[in-house]
Amino acid sequence: MVRQYESVRFADVHKQIMHLIPKSPSHILDIGAGTGRDAAGFAAMGHLVTAVEPTAELRRRATVLHACPRVEWLDDCLPELAALSGRDAAFDVVMLTAVWMHLDEQQRRCAMPRVAALIRPKGVMMLSLRHGPVPVGRRMFNVTPAETARLARAEGLTCVQYVADEDSLLKRPGVTWDRLAFIKAANSGTGDPGAGGLG
Repeated sequence: MVRQYESVRFADVHKQIMHLIPKSPSHILDIGAGTGRDAAGFAAMGHLVTAVEPTAELRRRATVLHACPRVEWLDDCLPELAALSGRDAAFDVVMLTAVWMHLDEQQRRCAMPRVAALIRPKGVMMLSLRHGPVPVGRRMFNVTPAETARLARAEGLTCVQYVADEDSLLKRPGVTWDRLAFIKAANSGTGDPGAGGLG
């Protein structure tokens, strides 16, 4: 897994949403940060990153591969995000790269309000959904962009970008991706009734 994650560049994985990442130094939450590739990429852009990863071995490898004082590692996990919830933290960007489809339906309903509560008004949430054959020993669910947008909209998050893509970097047979980006309403209450055509 470490070799696979580190075999693709941060800028290549996220080229379709890079324009949504603030240019000025911001606070970014990377949920399911894995080997730290994305956290290190954000830090290199000048951002302060809180990297959440529940797997101890991945956290240990990440701190060796991407040692950086601008990245704080935290042992926490979806759907509760209990450690983060107790910090009264707020973030300009929340990133969930290849994470959301590991949650079952009940966990997704529980997780969305927790994640949305961590986003500052006008902040951005970006996530990717993997589709296709499930690797041996992994747990994944077929999560649709429409369901994701409905859950997000209920929490004041409006879909501003949706891209369906092939597995162009790793080229795994049958694997495709949906990449979505949401912006939180300025009043942090209810969001725009539209959802980028995904309602």
